[in-house]
Amino acid sequence: MRDVEAEVLNAIDEAETVSLLAETVRVPSVTGTDAESELQHRFARLLTEAGMDVDVWKLDLADLTGRAGFPGTEAPRTEGYGVVAVSEGADSSGGPPALALQGHVDVVPTGDLAKWEGSDPFAARITGDVLHGRGACDMKAGLVANLAVARAIRKAGIRLARPLAVHCVISEEDGGLGAFATLDRGHTAEAAVITEPTSGTVITANAGALTFRLEIAGRAAHGATRYEGVNAIEVFWPVFEAVRRLEAERNRDVPGLFRGNAMPYPIEIGTVRAGDWASTVPDLLVAEGRLGVRLDEDPAAARAAFEEAVAAVAHPWLRANPPVVTWPGGQFASGRLPAGHALLEEVGQAVADVTGARPAESAAPYGSDLRLYAAGGIPTLHYGPGDVRFAHAPREQVELRELREVTRALALLAVRRCGAL
Repeated sequence: MRDVEAEVLNAIDEAETVSLLAETVRVPSVTGTDAESELQHRFARLLTEAGMDVDVWKLDLADLTGRAGFPGTEAPRTEGYGVVAVSEGADSSGGPPALALQGHVDVVPTGDLAKWEGSDPFAARITGDVLHGRGACDMKAGLVANLAVARAIRKAGIRLARPLAVHCVISEEDGGLGAFATLDRGHTAEAAVITEPTSGTVITANAGALTFRLEIAGRAAHGATRYEGVNAIEVFWPVFEAVRRLEAERNRDVPGLFRGNAMPYPIEIGTVRAGDWASTVPDLLVAEGRLGVRLDEDPAAARAAFEEAVAAVAHPWLRANPPVVTWPGGQFASGRLPAGHALLEEVGQAVADVTGARPAESAAPYGSDLRLYAAGGIPTLHYGPGDVRFAHAPREQVELRELREVTRALALLAVRRCGAL
């Protein structure tokens, strides 16, 4: 290991990094809330203190919504901010940063507070070497690791030959508005690492996910004469069974990158609402869910397959009253790192130098900002602290060992890819 690499590793303040993670988790930055904006401004200040040139801007939501490729949103919002920090580099050519480290500040809602130990999802409780709380895993540990790298480079007094960028984005959880706005503003890089939780592996591809809404019509009647009506819940069931059959069909012969995952393209219905009175036959059912998009599949083809499966349900009532399918909310295409790109080897070597073992390469069954960066011409992969199985759950947590290892590996990657003078 070169002296400059040892210097940047020695400059990482692990206690300070854990403290910053706890402070960050305590900000309840649920997608679309004021706290999301608060955390963006906090990271803008911290990155400025780390000696970086920081661009902070208010998103023009109306303009972005009308842009080609707009990724959709689900959470209501009145404002949003972008934050991109770029270090100084000796390269005067004006080229893009050699590397961008990206993370999202928003988190999903907490769910039933009674299910959280201590009943406070934002307490940032530490037990042993584990920090618990909403966002700890998805993905504030990764966000803090990115900042810790920038801080260590400044503390070590290292002057990079080419710039390093740190992108902090909003609204990843409901579609990717923040990443879309960042790229639309002209921010770019030669390569990017998104520090989503990867459990020590390197994720080079994401499946996609499209939010759908199903409306199933029934016929209202008094509950005492239910035989005069058609229960929308009852006629929904064959549609649900058709969705399950489609799911099984779409998960045959999956790519080897998904090894160990029996269902990389799940279709799940997350909400069902029907009826407005206990003694009335419900005349409308509305179900919303997510459709997994296969690697390299055109989202339009995925939508068509779903709509065809729903339309083909053999039920007399549904033939006369076809279900209505619409596509509101987040629309995540799939994405992947170009085959043979040097970033995979560079990240793998940095991880091996820190942990003593080369990480496995894999793909993830969920959508992310990776597909937006890839579509924008930025080769991108995921490598970050945490296990995604803890994300979006009342047991959300992150091992601090992983935070330490990822921070060190990213610091090596940054110095090697950007070069040091």
